[in-house]
Amino acid sequence: MGGSLSAVPNLANFRNRFYRIAGAILLLILLFASTTSVPTGHVGVLTLFGRVTGYVLGEGIHLINPLKSVQKLSIQTQAVKESANTPSNEGLILALDTSLLFHLDRSKAAQVYQTVGENYAEKIVEPTLRAAIRAATSAHTANALYTNARELVQQQIQEELTIQLAARGVIVEAVLLRDVQLPPMLKGSIEAKQQAEQDALRMSFILQKEKQEAERKRIEAQGIADFQKIVAQGISPQLLEWKGIEQLRNLP
Repeated sequence: MGGSLSAVPNLANFRNRFYRIAGAILLLILLFASTTSVPTGHVGVLTLFGRVTGYVLGEGIHLINPLKSVQKLSIQTQAVKESANTPSNEGLILALDTSLLFHLDRSKAAQVYQTVGENYAEKIVEPTLRAAIRAATSAHTANALYTNARELVQQQIQEELTIQLAARGVIVEAVLLRDVQLPPMLKGSIEAKQQAEQDALRMSFILQKEKQEAERKRIEAQGIADFQKIVAQGISPQLLEWKGIEQLRNLP
């Protein structure tokens, strides 16, 4: 009897210890499930059973409802490169290489994730970039795009993208027009025209310089002639006679 009575407290102690350990393990599991970390340059969009709650977490470690999930989106600068064949004002097809630098608007991260998803760059940024390129190039001639309108086209593309993408939660940083390629025949004719214009400017410069040199020589010759005329007018027979007498006096 004594042995069976002592076994009852031991069993009770074992159960209490088991419950404490199980409680501690459960608490750790809940704590682990309630802790999330958002890396640098990202935000965390909270969802509950697949529904976006509207709350966005910043960088660092956070305690959240263990039933909620965190979708991490980058707010760092991203780049999209686009090589597009677009028509000019005359209908000529040009090949443009363009780069777009952008980042996600932190304040609209939940909206973007809910309405577009994680791959918003593919769904809205790239198509909007293509449309803006076509709209900008179609307003200019191929010659202008190849020569002096590149900065203007780049600015037009950036302004159009800034307006269109800001409403979708994307901030445009810069648009870079890296290269413009024309059809070979058109490119050759434009370069030939530019060379002819440079040759004409160079010839005009040479002619202008020669004209200035001729004018300088004419002025110089006129000055010499005027000087000689003044000298000739100052020489009289009396002066010549006096100079001759002066030379005779100096003879030994």
